[in-house]
Amino acid sequence: MNTAFDTHVRLRDDVAIMDLIGEINSGAGDRLEAAYSEVKRDDKPVVLLNFKGVDYINSSGIALIVTLLARARNDDRAVLSCNLSDHYKEIFAITRVTDFMTVYPDESAALAGSRPDEASQRR
Repeated sequence: MNTAFDTHVRLRDDVAIMDLIGEINSGAGDRLEAAYSEVKRDDKPVVLLNFKGVDYINSSGIALIVTLLARARNDDRAVLSCNLSDHYKEIFAITRVTDFMTVYPDESAALAGSRPDEASQRR
């Protein structure tokens, strides 16, 4: 099932939360870019990628996530993630995406700054 990608940005204290929805593939680039530009305008020091609504991520989608991570790093903005399925935790660990973002099991854990998920510590 092809689910169009969308994202919404919410603010909570010093964190900009990007709720990611649908399939992250090559078609998600413009929307992901617009959402990150909104995060940048809000000037929060931390961005949280919430994968709760994500159905599928292909290699082009992973490349878009890596591009977002690079932009955040250039902007001195920390990147956290939450609600990744076990499958994508493993994929992100294998591709070393987790070297550049801390993985939390859920949004409340990420916001509380609790211990990162095991997947982010595999290197």
